[in-house]
Amino acid sequence: MKRISDIKSRPLALITGGRRGIGASVVMQLASEGFDIVFTCRHEDAKSTALCAEVESVGGKALAIASELENLEAQQQLIDKVIAWGGKIDCLVNNAGIGSPCRGDLLAMQPEAFDLVINTNLRGTFFFTQLVAKHMLSVPSQHPRSIITISSVSAEMASPERGEYCLSKAALAMSTKLFALRLAAANIGVFEIRPGVIRTDMTAGVANKYEERFKNGLVPMARWGETEDIAVAVSSLASGKLNFSTGSVINIDGGLSIPTF
Repeated sequence: MKRISDIKSRPLALITGGRRGIGASVVMQLASEGFDIVFTCRHEDAKSTALCAEVESVGGKALAIASELENLEAQQQLIDKVIAWGGKIDCLVNNAGIGSPCRGDLLAMQPEAFDLVINTNLRGTFFFTQLVAKHMLSVPSQHPRSIITISSVSAEMASPERGEYCLSKAALAMSTKLFALRLAAANIGVFEIRPGVIRTDMTAGVANKYEERFKNGLVPMARWGETEDIAVAVSSLASGKLNFSTGSVINIDGGLSIPTF
């Protein structure tokens, strides 16, 4: 089997929320595997510019585009920019999303918080995936094609203090299955990756809490997940080597989600 880097023209990956954390690690992993990169971010700044330069340092091209995932009206324009720049989309990584605005009693959850999380994590992701899928079906490519959604162990494990987040991730799990079935005949692999407790700036504020819980057995592997752990899984799926798999769920959680008693 040819490696992606052996093929003359480079495949293009589109990563939502690629400026930092898991997204930035995915950007660099895919770039190192031979992809050109477009990533979205809420604002283009020095950090996004530096990330583009890092991609170029490993031989790829990169473009950062400011985008709000929940803004459905702007999604087609975003895709048009990507296609005008790179010609086609071979891999979509749905990484952008938000957490619960305020953790608390499930019985006190406000409709505004529910709508914000669902509109971003689920509605925005679903309709963006729909547009990219239509593009993939209409424009042929010599490269493997994939749609990979970064979900969460919260798709299955309940956290009542952030119910809207759990609901959004559970629905994304079904979305993965639906798109997998719709796109299977076109050999477009659709996958869900469920990270566990990952060391990012978003978890920095509760780092001490998790360190203590690791000692008490929360995660069987007894360590933080790193953003690179997620990125390697994404690149494995995007490579096309698992070409008879689709609709699969990959848990990158150190055993956190394994039921025990």
